[in-house]
Amino acid sequence: MLIDCGMFQGGREFEEENAEPFGFEPASIDTVLLTHAHLDHCGRLPLLVKRGFRGEIVATAPTRELARLVMLDAAHLQEEEARHRARWAARRGREREAIGPLYSILDALNTQDAFGRTAAYGEALQIAPGIRATFLDAGHILGSASVFLELEERGQRRRVLFSGDLGNAGRPLLRSPARPPRCDAVVLETTYGDRLHKPLAPSVEELYQALADTFERGGNAIIPTFALERAQELLFFLRSGVENRRLSRSIQVFLDSPMAISATAIFERHPAYYEAHVAELFREGRDPFQLPGLHFTRETGESMAINRIVGGAVIMAGSGMCTGGRVRHHLKHNLARGHCSVIFVGYAAQGTLARQIIDGAKSVRIFGEEIAVRARVHTINGFSAHADQAELLAWRAQAEAPVTFLVHGDERAMQAFAKRLSGTRVEMPTLNQRFEL
Repeated sequence: MLIDCGMFQGGREFEEENAEPFGFEPASIDTVLLTHAHLDHCGRLPLLVKRGFRGEIVATAPTRELARLVMLDAAHLQEEEARHRARWAARRGREREAIGPLYSILDALNTQDAFGRTAAYGEALQIAPGIRATFLDAGHILGSASVFLELEERGQRRRVLFSGDLGNAGRPLLRSPARPPRCDAVVLETTYGDRLHKPLAPSVEELYQALADTFERGGNAIIPTFALERAQELLFFLRSGVENRRLSRSIQVFLDSPMAISATAIFERHPAYYEAHVAELFREGRDPFQLPGLHFTRETGESMAINRIVGGAVIMAGSGMCTGGRVRHHLKHNLARGHCSVIFVGYAAQGTLARQIIDGAKSVRIFGEEIAVRARVHTINGFSAHADQAELLAWRAQAEAPVTFLVHGDERAMQAFAKRLSGTRVEMPTLNQRFEL
């Protein structure tokens, strides 16, 4: 049984790690329990299938739909990148050095056939003799889950809890993470294990102010946007800003991400997963993601036309870490213009273009060209979809686990978090390390 099968993200060394052997035989896996649809949790499922997995993938209904979108997008980007590398190699007579995609669109489509049972929050599923799995609301993105396993073998019983990615409590769209049950061992993410988030309300106000300042200078605001959750949350706040007159009704917003546009349609199909007041909006026929002046740009030509706008536009485009997608084109056209702004509202891993800009680079390389960074850079941390250190500590304390495995975080964050833990044995596993439960 496998919990998630994600893709490493960041620099070139991570790309190479994605192609490495899994550390186990894919054909030996009977079941994948998928916590949610972010690329770093589902991104290598097509590679698993390509290399021989023939078992069942279990996920919630929204995760199933969103994961399809994410995997197809990843396959498309990989095929594009492979074609680019092949052309580069051909021009230099080095065809043998060209590297193919990690997996193809066909592999991503074949992966859909592996999705089997749909998990509902709080309902135990019999995965195999002696193994029951219960998906609990993780409050991270639509359909995200923690996975609680009840295991029995040769008369011994163990209760093991995998956190998945835990959400930041008190956000407007999704419910806060469910209270975890008591367990013998917890496997806990530590993305923000070393810091606390800013409160949400001041962060929203900071967003409105950053937009107002940008428009006053006559520039555009580029917001690198994760297609799942962050894009929809930003649309929610922009709509609220217009309704509350914090933003002008004439504001022009471009959601320039085919994936985010499709994800928004999926979000609209699952109102039961939201906080009560948001679900009520849906029941009243009021879409919380729609606002005047909102433009969905799916076609490449439409995206290119945005770059003729010199000021007054909010351009939301993927990817959130600027590692690919259309945002790089918009950065190329706006980053060197001092009256524009780049507004980061999400996590940026080490080695990514987003992190370079956030860390104060004077210039960055985009599409082989050195681009000066003259635009005003804003980093607003309160929008995080991840639990912060205090929330992670509180959640783990509720689980009362004698053993805590820390995963999914930079080493610095893990070490800082480990120092705050008490009353539990702490393990920080290395790749392919085994533990006897």
